[in-house]
Amino acid sequence: MRKFAAFALAGAFAFTLTAPVLAADPPKAANPQQERMKACNEKATGKTGDARKEFMSACLSGKDPAPKMTQQEKMTSCNKQAGAMKGDERKKFMSSCLSA
Repeated sequence: MRKFAAFALAGAFAFTLTAPVLAADPPKAANPQQERMKACNEKATGKTGDARKEFMSACLSGKDPAPKMTQQEKMTSCNKQAGAMKGDERKKFMSSCLSA
C-alpha cells in the first residue's frame, strides 16, 4: 500500500510540473484541405440534400461556382449601376441588365 501511495504522490507531483508546459503548446495548424472544407461548409449554409452534395463536391475540387443572384439582388445591383439615368435610357438599361 505504501508503494502505491508513493507512486501516486510521485505521479501527481510530475503532472503538476508538466501541466503548464502541456497547456502552453499551440494548437496544430489546420492543413489546406481542412481549411478548404471549413470555407466550403460556411458557403454551403442553407443547402440540403443533393444540392449540398453537388455544391460541396464542386467547392472542394476547386470548381467553386459563383452563387446565382436572386431577382431582388439583381434589381438592387442594376439600380446602383443605372445611377442617374432617366426615362427611356433607364428603361432600356434596366431591361438589358435584368435579362443578363
